[in-house]
This record gives sequence, C-alpha cells and structure tokens, in this order.
Amino acid sequence: MKICILGAGKMGTWLSDALCLQHEVAIFDTDVKKLKFLFNTQRFSKLDEIREFEPEMVINAVALNYTIAAFKEVLPYLPKGCILSDIASVKTGLEAFYRESGFRFVSTHPMFGPTFANLKDLGHQHAIIITESDHLGKAFFKDFYASLGINIHDYSFDEHDQTTAYSLSIPFSSTLVFAACMKKQNAPGTTFKRHFEIAKGLLSEDDYLLTEILFNPYTYEQVEKIREQLKVLLHLIKDKDSEGMKAYLASVRKNILE
Repeated sequence: MKICILGAGKMGTWLSDALCLQHEVAIFDTDVKKLKFLFNTQRFSKLDEIREFEPEMVINAVALNYTIAAFKEVLPYLPKGCILSDIASVKTGLEAFYRESGFRFVSTHPMFGPTFANLKDLGHQHAIIITESDHLGKAFFKDFYASLGINIHDYSFDEHDQTTAYSLSIPFSSTLVFAACMKKQNAPGTTFKRHFEIAKGLLSEDDYLLTEILFNPYTYEQVEKIREQLKVLLHLIKDKDSEGMKAYLASVRKNILE
C-alpha cells in the first residue's frame, strides 16, 4: 500500500520505520530538519508532493491540537479513494469530521508512546481500533498491530473516550499530584525514584495533549474517585486505625490481583 504519514515527530517516525519495509511510505513535514534521518521513506515538505504520490492511506501523526487542521489542509491533494487515518489519543471532533469529509477513514489509538514504551518489544502493549471505521482500514491496522504482537481491542468512539478517561486520566492525575507535592530528596527510596521518572516522562509530553486527556468528559468522574479514596486513607491515617488499614490494603490488593 502507498502510505503517507503526516508529521515526522516521535510517533510519525516510528510508524515510518515500522511500515516502510512492507509498504511504499512517504512522510510529510514542513520542518525539513525532521526529515533528515528517515530510512527507506520518501520525504515531503510540500503538499503538491503528496498529490503526485497519490497515497492510498494518509496516517495523521501530527500534534493533537493540529490533527483536524492537518487533515483539512491535505484533503484537496488526496485521491478520492484514499483512506484517512489518525492515531490520536483524544478523538474529540474526529467522528464528525470524518463523516463530513466524504472520505473513508480508520481511527486507532496505540495505547503506548516513545516516552515509556520499548518500541522494539510491544508484546505487552495494547491498541484500540474504532469500530465505526472502514472495513479495509480496520483490516490493515489489525494486521499491522498483530505483526508487532500488540493486543488489539475494538471500541466505538464513545467507548474509546470512556476507556481513555479510566486508563489515562487516573494515572495522569495521580502523577500530577505526586509532582505537585515534590521536594528534593537527598536519599530517595526506590518507589520514589520510579514515581519521579514517571512524572518526568509525563511532564515532557505536550501541554495540549495532557489538557485534552484531562478534559475528556468522562475524566471528572474518575478523578472524583481518587478524591474519595484519599478521604478514606486520610481518615485511617488520622485515626491510626490498624484494623481498618489492614482491611483497606486487602481490598486494594484484590483490585490489583484480579
């Protein structure tokens, strides 16, 4: 398949590397410096080059706040049969855009990124494929993700947003609270150091991405659960309730082990 990737950032270049041996791949970015070290991939910095390439699929890997704008910019340069695709972690507005575009589409979300994942070993990682997507597009990404050993899940746009609120907003919020309470440790413990590295990685992400994930309409309910559990924990600590703490730890372990 002829595939054009929009955006030569971390995920765009990973997609290029992962796809270029089995497909004819081009990658577009207006910043030509980002195109310098790509392997076995055509490099475009002008939209007319995309028109000449005639891609069968365009995978949008630009920064989240530019996703729809990038699609709108490139649409006039695409053949009518081209499949539009995104890997956005927040799908707000994308379903409506796809419906109005007149193009076939496939929306997916690899639930990992270059910050934390070992991109050479993805056997323990997960990816979501949106069920409303085009059949051919879904088949393509199922084959692609399966070839990398990634666990695949089929969710609707709405189910995706609910899953994202749970799987991302809870750890994001917890990590932000940890970072907000941060003070320098001369002799940090192992657990502290692990949390610290997670916090550094999270805060290296784009502010817009973090904001949109936390502003997911399902996020508030999940963060409220954190507050409720903190209240329970504070009462146990304040009262030095050993039996209550024992029961609380047992219930928490049960959640983790199930």
